[in-house]
Amino acid sequence: MTTEQILSALRAVQDPDLQRDLVSLGFIKGVRVEDGRVAFTIELTTPACPVRDLMKEEARKAVAALPGVRQVEITMTSQVRASVPVQPAGGLAATVKNIIPVASGKGGVGKSTVAANLAHALRASGARVGVMDADVYGPSIPTILGVRSQPEVDERNRITPVEQDGLKVMSMGFFMKPDEAVIWRGPMLHKTVQQFLGGVEWGELDYLLVDLPPGTGDVQLSLCQSIPITGAVIVSTPQDVALNVAQKAIVMFRKLNAPILGLIENMSYYVAASGERDYIFGQGGGRRLAERLQLPFLGEIPLVTAIREASDAGRPIVLTQPDSPSAKAFIAAAEQLAAQVSIRAMQGELAAQPKVTF
Repeated sequence: MTTEQILSALRAVQDPDLQRDLVSLGFIKGVRVEDGRVAFTIELTTPACPVRDLMKEEARKAVAALPGVRQVEITMTSQVRASVPVQPAGGLAATVKNIIPVASGKGGVGKSTVAANLAHALRASGARVGVMDADVYGPSIPTILGVRSQPEVDERNRITPVEQDGLKVMSMGFFMKPDEAVIWRGPMLHKTVQQFLGGVEWGELDYLLVDLPPGTGDVQLSLCQSIPITGAVIVSTPQDVALNVAQKAIVMFRKLNAPILGLIENMSYYVAASGERDYIFGQGGGRRLAERLQLPFLGEIPLVTAIREASDAGRPIVLTQPDSPSAKAFIAAAEQLAAQVSIRAMQGELAAQPKVTF
């Protein structure tokens, strides 16, 4: 039994998302063969890979079928790939591998709740995750994540983000009084986005989720013009009025040459006491919009009281009830999101510096 025979067998195992075999993708590391025992490592592109267990089992079967193999030991690891060009030293993208804005066409669709739970789902998988609350008019991330402390500013006037439950967090809400309103024009908004991007010591992150304000305004424009993003996530409810406005957000990102990683349908259905689903806002609207616009559909999140209660308490449901159906819906959506990021990274589709084409 030789290493080449092992690799030859593993060439029959494909990553279903990337449509290539594990060997040509460079996922197989450290093959060892001794007295019928075979050991190797599969290094994936994200710890949140939705087909992780499937690929491990298929690889085990492929090697175990070889003559003379008595035992197969597989170690699963991951190395998140960067999907944006590395900026000069000190820039945000020099330490952050993937920048993912979470956007919506209108308010009230649960965008911030989705962003917070996606962040915790990615963190729970083993990824290094940050959350940047760029919703300057209505910053709710500190409340949803239960952040009570304040960020620190060092002697170089650089901000250290708050760490909460394994997440690094920065928000305009840290610098506002609870009853204070932000009444700013475009230049001030642009300056704030620039400060959060370049003036915060994020450290090494695999994913930075950016909670944007609803709509298609100055903050979105500033973000996309300031730094190449991996791709945006669009959040909508199933009802037509929300989907129509979500489509406008999709058009905006496309005009800015910013990729879109997919669409999440929030408040998809309500589960009655009988266990039956009640599609209060309509059924399947988000999936149909994604199909029509040729976007990945990342998942459906139910309308559940526990999600709202967990967010109000500052303890997102993915963190406090990870085995609940609602948390599993967020986790599944996060896995699909991570898969889309990996596909872009492996295909070498780097987000170009956007240009406005209005």
